[in-house]
Amino acid sequence: MTRAMGTQLGREEVLAWLQERVSPPRLRHILGVEGMARQLAAHYGLDEQKAAWAGLMHDLAKAFPPEQLLQRVAQERELDEIERAEPHILHAEVGSLVAREQFQVQDPEILAAIANHTLGQPSMDPLSCVVFVADALEPNRGNSPELERLRQMAFVDLSKTVVGVCDLSLKFLLDRNQVVHPRTLMTRNHFLLHPLEKAVSQVSSVVSGGF
Repeated sequence: MTRAMGTQLGREEVLAWLQERVSPPRLRHILGVEGMARQLAAHYGLDEQKAAWAGLMHDLAKAFPPEQLLQRVAQERELDEIERAEPHILHAEVGSLVAREQFQVQDPEILAAIANHTLGQPSMDPLSCVVFVADALEPNRGNSPELERLRQMAFVDLSKTVVGVCDLSLKFLLDRNQVVHPRTLMTRNHFLLHPLEKAVSQVSSVVSGGF
């Protein structure tokens, strides 16, 4: 990020923009993601500030109407049939564009973390993994046994947690007979076959003595 990165003024500007466009429950979720992303980044030795910014801005486009999401992405690339049928999944990609255009974010890791937070991305970097996991597991999501298990796992093995979040998303969609975007499956398979470097996945044993 360039302008006002890391300053209170910059954060307040983003918050003011969000407050005009999202509901109070959505804003609570956003702040929950910001906080959890920062905690995970600190735990894994990643850039806390980048993680917090990506968490704060991950849902910039969440309240955009379907037509706006479709139109904006169509300006960048060809849409697939699942995206046309379920435009809401485009809010992550559009949010990344808004972060760049509205708030002058230039950092590729932050932009990627915003764009990848819904469907994931095969071979996404650790910062994207952190925001992907935080989006699904932040405290306002509830307290089911599965969520609590994944929250504990998030501070032990990031790759396994990404797979667990994909499984959670797949179960949700399958139980409701909804379409599944292949990127979710591709992300799951990638992190099963190619987990993050052991130094990243198991840093908790060095930093905090494990869970």
